[in-house]
Amino acid sequence: MTRTRTTRLRRPLLAGTTAVAAMAVTASLVAATAEPAKAATGPELSLIAATDSLTLTSWKEDPGVYLDLGTYLTADGRPLELKVTRKSYKDPVTITQTVYAGEKARAKTLPKGTVKDFSGLPGFAEITVTDKAGRKVLSRTEDFCPNNASGRVRPDAPATSKYPESCPTNPFTLGSVWGVEKGWAANTYGGSCTEPVALVAGTYTAKVGVAKKYRDLFGIANKPATVKVTVVERSYEDDQGAAGSVASRSATASEHAGHVAAHQAPDAHADHGPGHAPTPAQAAAPVTSGAGPSYNVGHGPLRAAPPALPWALKKKQAARSMPVGDKGGQTDGSRKALALQPLAKRPTGKASVPDVPKPDLRSLPAYGIVVTDGEKDIPGKDYLAFSANVWNAGPAQLVVDGFRSPGKAKMDAYQYFYDAKGKQVGYTPTGTMEWDPRPGHMHWHFTDFASYRLLKADQKEAVRSGKEAFCLANTDAIDYTVKNANWHPYNTDLSTACGEENSISVREVLDVGSGDTYSQDLPGQSFDITDVPNGTYYIQVLANPEKRLKETSLDNNSALRKIVLGGKPDARTVTVPAHDLVNAN
Repeated sequence: MTRTRTTRLRRPLLAGTTAVAAMAVTASLVAATAEPAKAATGPELSLIAATDSLTLTSWKEDPGVYLDLGTYLTADGRPLELKVTRKSYKDPVTITQTVYAGEKARAKTLPKGTVKDFSGLPGFAEITVTDKAGRKVLSRTEDFCPNNASGRVRPDAPATSKYPESCPTNPFTLGSVWGVEKGWAANTYGGSCTEPVALVAGTYTAKVGVAKKYRDLFGIANKPATVKVTVVERSYEDDQGAAGSVASRSATASEHAGHVAAHQAPDAHADHGPGHAPTPAQAAAPVTSGAGPSYNVGHGPLRAAPPALPWALKKKQAARSMPVGDKGGQTDGSRKALALQPLAKRPTGKASVPDVPKPDLRSLPAYGIVVTDGEKDIPGKDYLAFSANVWNAGPAQLVVDGFRSPGKAKMDAYQYFYDAKGKQVGYTPTGTMEWDPRPGHMHWHFTDFASYRLLKADQKEAVRSGKEAFCLANTDAIDYTVKNANWHPYNTDLSTACGEENSISVREVLDVGSGDTYSQDLPGQSFDITDVPNGTYYIQVLANPEKRLKETSLDNNSALRKIVLGGKPDARTVTVPAHDLVNAN
């Protein structure tokens, strides 16, 4: 369990089995017509280096070198495909590999303990660094996310990768899909989840290999890659006065902040593209960015997106970061994207709720739980801050459009329904959307999407959060193994998904398999516990509290997280027991 206390909180960073009947035939007919059994095959995996020499920078003001050595795992013949799941939070994380016998695929269960969470294969890469004299100065292992920054290694490879673009690190993730597409290569660099190393300026030799257990498991040859490394030392001050120096320094500071902060990131947030209609249910993987820019955990050398955790957990890191915020079509100064487009006009005809697949909103237990005295050190006040996620287990997207009448302050909201081919077959009114002008928001919120309550030990309400209106976005990959999960959701950027002050209409979408994390940091959103006695409580995250949204089920909308409040006035503490096997505050 974890006991956390902080004294200042800033605004959060914002990322069936089908039965088949068989006809009986005689043994002789089977023998006469049977084809030879085809052996199960997997991908041909190799470790390669993109270059045999490179230069890395060590900044005087921020010592340490990030070992992005340009080594990649390539897949040929077949893709490397892994599914990582847990049945519940009481069960350990397990992993299976998809292998093929001809064109038929089957799941091969990998040994227990192969993975411990959803962030990647632990201890995959083995790295040694020697200096010019041949002395070993570093020996370490790094985890590997197969969904890391990747690209094609031959021209006849598939133009796009069907696999997701990051490995989720939300503590309450339920299922993930990892993969290296055939003819593609994935960077083995651990990215923002690795620590920098202290190397003085000079020349080195780095050797990167694959740990024996993975070589044996996947049939990877024992051929380490060797890279000559030149480390140069630079100073921010040396750059002053040079053209673009401010931008250069800012980018570097932001990159370091991404490296540090994303180690705790629940998931990465990638750019989204335009779209006038939801992705068809069958299209699990629309066009991916491939080797282009993305902001995923482990995608070196690109910066990772900021985690959706309270600032109170990252105070020291925040001091080094760029100013952040939802403004001008961006969330952290590094990403810009077009918004998802609503229909051109309000729906016509009679509202109806057809018998077609619908979304299933589910709440995750709260996490990132801390005690704070408010955004501006409010004297005599204690607040309980936390992060909460509501996700869509499908099998259909949640699609909500808002339409504004000229001169009106609010939009009328409608939920849309689609058949299996993506054709709109119905709609129903579902409340309103309102413009939030506060710094850190400045977008349209859909009202009554979720609510948060602090419950007493007998589960009667003690405090309610004032936060109930939301801009919907796919910030976290919660379970990409559910039916119709979209591995490449569009709207992962909070600001650009939710319109501008002068918008006439807005579309907000929560894709199947993804969830939306909000950090309840500010007074009015976090729980005011100043006058709440010490003792045992539960944080309740409740999706669709007014039951306005039409869902597959309303029986799984609530999640509870046990906490214990202690301390004394103006110095309160919170102890967060493990939630089954998930020991994350």
